[in-house]
Amino acid sequence: MHDKRLLLSPGRTAAPEHQATTPNPRENLSFSTMAGKKVLIVYAHQEPRSFNATLKNVAVEELSKQGCSVTVSDLYAMGFEPRATRIDITGSLSNPESFNYGVETHEAFKKGTLSSDIVAEQKKVQEADLVIFQFPLYWFSVPAIMKGWMDRVLCQGFAFDIPEFYDSGLLKKKLALLSLTTGGVASMYTKAGANGDFRYFLWPLQHGTLHFCGFKVLAPQVSFAPEYSSEEERKAMVASWAQRLKSLWQEKPIQCLPPWYFEQ
Repeated sequence: MHDKRLLLSPGRTAAPEHQATTPNPRENLSFSTMAGKKVLIVYAHQEPRSFNATLKNVAVEELSKQGCSVTVSDLYAMGFEPRATRIDITGSLSNPESFNYGVETHEAFKKGTLSSDIVAEQKKVQEADLVIFQFPLYWFSVPAIMKGWMDRVLCQGFAFDIPEFYDSGLLKKKLALLSLTTGGVASMYTKAGANGDFRYFLWPLQHGTLHFCGFKVLAPQVSFAPEYSSEEERKAMVASWAQRLKSLWQEKPIQCLPPWYFEQ
């Protein structure tokens, strides 16, 4: 099941996920509401000529045409540090004898002593109306560099607090969307397929991370088996993503509850 070639291939193309889950339009939104929106794309791929890069570039182009302000955090190009360590706190520790990363970053956020790279990414998130995560699927999850971004940037006090999580999360006024490519073909990601329904592996990412922080989650854009698709199929996938982006602001978030993931 965990064939590295199937699960780890970076992917040069992407098939539109919403073949399986067609987003519903949001009421009373017009094209004019798109202008002035701010979008952050958190992008994780090593190759600038990859299909993931193409999807990222299409999103930048289309959203910019709409009048949106688009910022890209190209994690590999930035050399983003994925490890969560003591270095992330620039001031003194609250308990230097027994280091607890979650406790210390929470305190550092309140005191303004988080490392500058974390603060820079948090500023981008804070300013964004929508955060798009663009990545190839690695072992049913995000690449390590993107996981590190989530671990370090979405800290307590900034993205959530107690009891401010899930619907009350501190990022509750923002939208989030996962756009990912897979190594396996679509039939592998069904209930009867070798990998099970793709919604299963989205549960920890969409619900346990994004929804926990309060994000309203849009339907994912899952691009199946780019490595094994024809050039025509790849072009169609790009066109589908571009077309979806034209009406993205009219979509309603998914119901980020267990039935969406496990009972459809």
